[in-house]
Amino acid sequence: MTELKKIPGLDDEESQVIYQTRMDRLMIIGKRLWKNKASSLGLATVLIVVSVCILAPYLAPNDPLKLDIPNRLKSPSSKFLLGTDQFGRDILSRLLYGGRLSLGVGIIAVVLGLVPGVLLGLVSGFLRGNVDAVIMRGVDIMMALPSILLALLIVTVLGPGLVNTMIAVGIGGIPSMTRLVRGKVLSLRETEYVEAARSIGATDRRIMLKHILPNCAAPIIVVATLRLPSAIIMAASLSFIGLGAQAPTPEWGAMLSTGRHFLTTAWWICTFPGLAIFLSVLGLNLFGDGLRDALDPKLKN
Repeated sequence: MTELKKIPGLDDEESQVIYQTRMDRLMIIGKRLWKNKASSLGLATVLIVVSVCILAPYLAPNDPLKLDIPNRLKSPSSKFLLGTDQFGRDILSRLLYGGRLSLGVGIIAVVLGLVPGVLLGLVSGFLRGNVDAVIMRGVDIMMALPSILLALLIVTVLGPGLVNTMIAVGIGGIPSMTRLVRGKVLSLRETEYVEAARSIGATDRRIMLKHILPNCAAPIIVVATLRLPSAIIMAASLSFIGLGAQAPTPEWGAMLSTGRHFLTTAWWICTFPGLAIFLSVLGLNLFGDGLRDALDPKLKN
């Protein structure tokens, strides 16, 4: 462990040691990620995609919604780097703005599934008994349907749109997150430090939030990272069949849907959105795999 440093806000030596130990752990995780070339490549890919999408207002050469019929179906050139679609709209501009929606929908959907899934798993694994039985039977019912079918059912009931797509994809991720956290909590609730906290009068709420939940953070982070690519693909799939983003909103799945009608005459309309989805999902998967290995306590430094 590195030399103990005085940290503002932490007075006693024990808190200092805990803080410094956590910092050492983060440094070890960072070194493992850096040594893993695949995860470094994945992280770099994700950062590039996210950066260009965030900077879309400054990088996009044209208005993504502006119609330019005289320049419709133009192939990639110096004027239109990625070509134009059937309405003359610049593909590059729509791709950059569409990334904001596709990535944003995926992130929000993961969060919508993460929060209730973690809470349900935490309560189910810690309290057990009838509470556990009720929660897990509900999870079993949800897992009886594949995630995409469950999302289709929810969007069909709520109606098409990006907000309903985020809700549908988020709900589809609750069962797997609940089961993961429950399994981890079941293994942690009988540990010595939990028994010690219970012996000094700590409430169930404090034990769950202060002692068990922090020790579930590593698998939760890994699963959330690996869940994000699936959420992006699922959201794009719903937009592809007309249940997600609605025209003329630029979104990668919707762009793929409109471009499929012009595959033989204007291949660029759906090729570039497809490549954007491919690179984003590949980068996230590579980074997620590396993060899983880096957070594995069984691996040596």
